[in-house]
Amino acid sequence: MNRTNSRRLRHTVTTLIAASAGLLFVSSGNTAAGTDIRSSGLEDLRSHIINRAKSMVGLELQVNELQTEVTGLSQKVIDQELAAKISQLEIQAGLAPVTGPALQVLLDDAPRVPGSALPQGVSPDDLVVHQQDVQAVVNAFWRGGATAVTVMDQRIISTSAIRCVGNTLLLQGRIYSPPFKITATGDTGALQIALNEEPGVKTYRQYVEQVNLGWKINVLSEVTLPAWEGSVS
Repeated sequence: MNRTNSRRLRHTVTTLIAASAGLLFVSSGNTAAGTDIRSSGLEDLRSHIINRAKSMVGLELQVNELQTEVTGLSQKVIDQELAAKISQLEIQAGLAPVTGPALQVLLDDAPRVPGSALPQGVSPDDLVVHQQDVQAVVNAFWRGGATAVTVMDQRIISTSAIRCVGNTLLLQGRIYSPPFKITATGDTGALQIALNEEPGVKTYRQYVEQVNLGWKINVLSEVTLPAWEGSVS
């Protein structure tokens, strides 16, 4: 390439570069509208990020507050349901007092004049209340849907053992003499029906008519049966 052509090429390249630079300056001026593009864009972005961060912090606080409220309400519902269930289980286990209408049965030995002869076919054992008589009444009450049962004011639970020695009742370490009082809370109509249908009670009622064993039923509008306070082991 000769010198003339070389000079022409350099001139042409220089002209093109200058034209391109001028075009970029014009475009930047039009886009920025007379402002500093770099500094203006960064400031807008920074402000936007700060505002969004503040908004997120506020929303997060609201979420936390709502979550705490929901947790508290849920726990309250759970506590209420749990407390109701515990209360019901305590009643069924005999560990809580029960108040309501009740049916009460009194069993007593047959009256006898000392030295008098016994009726034909009757033995001295026929004149006293036995363990099975008390147990029959208790069983009838449970079958009748009793919510709680007491014998001589002692709450009967699953581990209770009713024993008779002669004409005395041995119940959970205490000794009682007749009349024996058995009380049950619940639907008194259903309890009465269960008593009438209990085989052991039917047998006892036959001796009531035959030798005058004591038998009395009281309907109580409201009574409170105490909770069992002894050991449950």
